Amino acid sequence: MPELPEVETVRRGLAPFVAGRAIESVRIARGDLRRPVPDGFGQNVTGRRVLALERRGKVLLWRLDDGGTILIHLGMSGRMGIAASGGAAELHDHVRFILASGDTVTFHDPRRFGFVDYAPAGTLEQDPLLARLGPEPLADDFTTALLAARLVGRAQPIKLALLDQGVVAGLGNIYVCEALFRAGISPFAAAGSLSPARVARLVAAIRTVLAEAVAAGGSTLRDHRLPDGGLGYFQMSFKVYDRDGGDCGSGKPGHAIKRVVQSGRSTYYCPRCQR
Repeated sequence: MPELPEVETVRRGLAPFVAGRAIESVRIARGDLRRPVPDGFGQNVTGRRVLALERRGKVLLWRLDDGGTILIHLGMSGRMGIAASGGAAELHDHVRFILASGDTVTFHDPRRFGFVDYAPAGTLEQDPLLARLGPEPLADDFTTALLAARLVGRAQPIKLALLDQGVVAGLGNIYVCEALFRAGISPFAAAGSLSPARVARLVAAIRTVLAEAVAAGGSTLRDHRLPDGGLGYFQMSFKVYDRDGGDCGSGKPGHAIKRVVQSGRSTYYCPRCQR
């Protein structure tokens, strides 16, 4: 599933083409997505100007000039593309936004676990997905004190706590594994047991890993593409993710990366480096 860096790179790639442009029409080829495209979606957004493209967690937000918002979630296999107006739609191009500029923005999702939705003015904060999201890990207010407060009393492993979108927004399996490795913290450590010093290391590692991944265009393992069709390349910088049996890079003998399963998700870590 695309995580924060992938969604952020999509946002940045779309913004120059979409922000400030009017939506001339919408073509819905298939609306039965994870959330069905709402009735009247086209009427609600046609003619509206997109003031800004934002991101909250893993959700893209198109802010419209009437106060409404288009919400787009990429799900497991979704991606956004940009094409010249009049180009033929591809299989799995479920929603196409034709802009007054002549560009067409497509929502492409073979597995249909993503969605395209609409929130009228004044209702966005009530969306059930957005309402439960925790802090943004790249925001200035994501501090050691803030994360420590959200971990208090949690007995679950820190790996699982960080995957909870109500604890931190936007993190997924790849970047949690990578951040825990850089912070030297075992994925099995009880979340509420981390000392302030260890939480500080974790906050720094999360911010660094995410920033590096965004700069690299995210990680393309299967479906992720930039809006121009390009690939992300942060997967070339993985320290532990999907590298079970490999060396962790410490240069010490016996420091091999191990894969285990936690709550149905693969965890990659170095048992020697992470305590």
